Amino acid sequence: MPYQRTFSTLGCAALSLHESLALAARHGLDGVELRAAGGTVDLPAYLGKTCGTPAEFARVVRASGVRIVTIDTSLRIARDDPAARDEFLAFVPWAEALGVPWLRVFDGEAATENPGEHDATATLRWWRDLRRQRGWRVDCIVETHDSLLNAAAINRFLAAAPGTKILWDTHHTWRRGGEDPLATWRAIAPHVAHLHVKDSIARPGEGPAFDYVAPGTGEFPMAPLAEVLRREYSGAVSLEWERLWHPELPPLDVALESAAARAWW
Repeated sequence: MPYQRTFSTLGCAALSLHESLALAARHGLDGVELRAAGGTVDLPAYLGKTCGTPAEFARVVRASGVRIVTIDTSLRIARDDPAARDEFLAFVPWAEALGVPWLRVFDGEAATENPGEHDATATLRWWRDLRRQRGWRVDCIVETHDSLLNAAAINRFLAAAPGTKILWDTHHTWRRGGEDPLATWRAIAPHVAHLHVKDSIARPGEGPAFDYVAPGTGEFPMAPLAEVLRREYSGAVSLEWERLWHPELPPLDVALESAAARAWW
């Protein structure tokens, strides 16, 4: 089964839920990773205003014919933050109503030299206990964002938190971690349930600095990675076009057209 092509609504944050789903359908994609809508990342508040109830949200999405593969939260599991945990829990009813499998959380900066050996595992234990008590189907997926920047760090974390699924930000481990994506994949593949992809070019003379560019016009080695993923992976591969954080980028529609024109993914 080939992998599923999706995009994060981080790239089209100003669009409504309906408009984002329609954008995915227009480009023939398999689904959407819901990160923002209507100009906000506070999705529970947005969905409450626009859909009213989780059941209506589920009806709207199903009627569109486009899947929501993941809903993204802002929880950083390496922090002991009860208020952030409460904000995270507000996402659960919306995911449960639709049967979304994953709520994205960030790794966060590790409090020790070994990621996962302090607050991160405590947060995961809290979540797993509560999930079991409430009988929830949705689970959290941990993005490689701040501390999990190479395969060694990811595997140390997984040893401390067995059974955790990973959202692998391929660009982070490549650009910031300095690791060949194929090497990272070989080391962590059984634990990956979702991927982020994007493209960039280095800024000469500025160390690790880089600029995001349209998919297929930069330096990210997507072709060899995509070849392997087509054989070995059936989960979501999501274009994370970070226009909400980088408003100078062109619209997501343009990025998707670039990816299609270059058969990038």
